[in-house]
Amino acid sequence: MSTDAKPLLLFFWSERSGPARRMESLLAHLGRKERLRLRMMRVDVETQPDLAERLGVTEVPTLVLVKGKRVVDRLEGKASAPKIERMLARHLVAATDPSKSVSSLSS
Repeated sequence: MSTDAKPLLLFFWSERSGPARRMESLLAHLGRKERLRLRMMRVDVETQPDLAERLGVTEVPTLVLVKGKRVVDRLEGKASAPKIERMLARHLVAATDPSKSVSSLSS
């Protein structure tokens, strides 16, 4: 259940899009860094055009952030790491570190 509570970042890409292919390693790194607070999914617009259309994706690459079954933010076109992190910062809850929360309770 806690996994479902995490926001979902959809990465709309295409093999034919150079900018989208160049963003892949950046997003892989971001996925590892934010794995406690964020789920990520790649969506190939050529094999899943219905999902792209339903979410109004007209440009590749596009990042769509879904939270509580609603689109809460998006970035269209090639985006830098700082730009993506600024977008996410507005929506991600701080990850809790169980060791810190135990020590703060006993203080």
